[in-house]
Amino acid sequence: MKNFWKAFLSRGLICASGGPIVLAIIYGILGATGTAETLSPTEVCTGVLTITLLAFVAAGMTAIYQQEQLPLPKMILLHGGALYIAYIFTYLINGWLHNSLVPILVFTGIFVVGYALIWLTIYFVTKAKADALNRKLQADPKVE
Repeated sequence: MKNFWKAFLSRGLICASGGPIVLAIIYGILGATGTAETLSPTEVCTGVLTITLLAFVAAGMTAIYQQEQLPLPKMILLHGGALYIAYIFTYLINGWLHNSLVPILVFTGIFVVGYALIWLTIYFVTKAKADALNRKLQADPKVE
């Protein structure tokens, strides 16, 4: 478990600096579309802090896949759950998602479908590469 926290902190700190860049892009889009013309210092401060924390958690949680004692489905659920909680709190705190049942259910549905699609893509790409490698190994009699 010590290795997990070390990797979590290391990955999180490396990627946390990208959070404010993402926020700058979001605020730029909001300004360009006329959705938000002015931001208060509190909104900017909250946005920078929450997005930095979100980037930290999103990057840090990838360390879960180094935990060999956990089965893959459990790692996927832990990773997805942590991301979901981090995203929903970030969106709610910043006012990007209305705090009512329908928007939260829509967000949840989109998150689950998006997360599943990403994982299915990773699975099929990895499986195809492993199958190709296995075929090459079986075809080469020199490989022991």
